[in-house]
Amino acid sequence: MSPTNSIKTFTIDGKPVSATESETILDVARQNGVNIPTLCNMDGLTSTGQCRLCMVEIGGSNRLVPSCVSKPEEGMEVTTESPRLLKYRQMILELLFSERNHICAVCVTNGNCELQSMSQRLGVDHVRYQYLNPQFKVDGSHPKYEVDHNRCILCGRCVRVCDEIEGAHTRDLRNRGINTLVITDFDGPWGESKSCTSCGKCVHVCPTGALAEKGKSVAEMAKRRQFLPYLVMRRKGASK
Repeated sequence: MSPTNSIKTFTIDGKPVSATESETILDVARQNGVNIPTLCNMDGLTSTGQCRLCMVEIGGSNRLVPSCVSKPEEGMEVTTESPRLLKYRQMILELLFSERNHICAVCVTNGNCELQSMSQRLGVDHVRYQYLNPQFKVDGSHPKYEVDHNRCILCGRCVRVCDEIEGAHTRDLRNRGINTLVITDFDGPWGESKSCTSCGKCVHVCPTGALAEKGKSVAEMAKRRQFLPYLVMRRKGASK
């Protein structure tokens, strides 16, 4: 058996599982019905570990690791749910809410937002941190779509889908820390982009109301995920 096809056996929450060399802990968890929280990860796109919600505990180590970019080792003991993990995941969500302006009651994706759903799942019903209340601009220059940076959680999905699937690489990230923004081309208005194909993939992979179709009112923007199996197919085809 070649090294690329070797199998690792380990446990997830006490259950014996196995993985190939190419699979991550998150991959194997999903295959075995374990739903580890994540906001940045999406099948068909490169895993980056940006949101850190998918952190898990490894037996014998005090360090938490992001399961979406961590490969299992032989005999590894992985824990996906614990009081410690819940505490950190709740903290991450609270910081996301405090860093930007996520006012669910007036958001176009209210009721269809992954950040909102994840908060409900993990029991986040208040924020203990001071709100930063940034005043980022809303770019409505595109004829079909708009971007509200105040609702962006910097998951990077839009950047990756534009680069890896559409092949346009219209979007990228600039600045660092709380000043990080997703930009279009060389930081110009979206409507003036020379590279954007107006495919809408970035809009529909966005987990919040940061990217939306124009003309949608409160709670009217439901992201369409029908093309997600296509992302997986394209990603697998490109790796051959």
